[in-house]
Amino acid sequence: MSVPALDASSVIEPIRQLSEGDGVLAVITRIDGPSYRPLGAMMAVMDGGRRIGTLSSGCVEADIALQAEKAQLSGKPFSVVYGKGSPFADITLPCGGGLEVLLVPAPDKTVLAELLAHHQARQACALEVDRRNSALCAVPTGATGWTGDVFTVAIEPELAFYVFGKGPEAITFAGLVQSAGYPTLLLSPDEETLAIAQAAGCATRHLTSPKLPNDVRPDVHSAVVLFFHDHEWEPPIIADALSSEAFYIGAQGSLRASEARKNELTLLGVSAQALARVRGPIGLIPSVRDARKLAVSVLAEVLNEG
Repeated sequence: MSVPALDASSVIEPIRQLSEGDGVLAVITRIDGPSYRPLGAMMAVMDGGRRIGTLSSGCVEADIALQAEKAQLSGKPFSVVYGKGSPFADITLPCGGGLEVLLVPAPDKTVLAELLAHHQARQACALEVDRRNSALCAVPTGATGWTGDVFTVAIEPELAFYVFGKGPEAITFAGLVQSAGYPTLLLSPDEETLAIAQAAGCATRHLTSPKLPNDVRPDVHSAVVLFFHDHEWEPPIIADALSSEAFYIGAQGSLRASEARKNELTLLGVSAQALARVRGPIGLIPSVRDARKLAVSVLAEVLNEG
């Protein structure tokens, strides 16, 4: 089973929009000094001026939209420099750095659809853009940067969250991750937990037994986080999760609960090496007893690991 569809804040959303409509792809191809966005960040300017994504803290997006109109009219790619080294003295970057942005009119929708398919399948891929003729190519791998006249943008799968548990901690964490735009699935045996999470827009799944469902298989870009007060639910789920590639596996609870959990996992045949992958207590802030603070603390820890 795949994780839920990506939110509009997804890093690949510009490609998604351009695969369905007409417009210009804008890509940061050079950074001189500090920058709000990384090398390879993308933005789409659709016909009519609608913008998807950002390449700065709001300093250059309006001008990029104007430049995109010129690119559409000419049908040819070109680059624009902002900030340090730019001819536009009236457009400044507060960070004091410089950006070079490549504008690609009418990008090949077949290539964009291929990239989108890889991303939806949670497969790494890369976009190659030839600045001489705006030719695009989708390739399996590649590092972000220039190779001659070709700029490559590496596109990694989004972090995905599988949240198990019940009660305010599970609901609050799932809601926070959902609002941040990450693919999220909340699995719970508690109908009230599921109903509240569904009302908040979270994807949910009724958990009927303490195990990882057969069709749920977290990949290397996934986090499995447990929020149970009934700790007997945890060992079988964690044992199953340890057979997956999930980069983060953790469960809430005290140090005492964490030790008891490890003992139960050992009885289930989990090796000491596998046990070392299990985080607990979870979160960067110790001894948190508030659901909101715990959610922020755990999300920060997961993002720090990822």
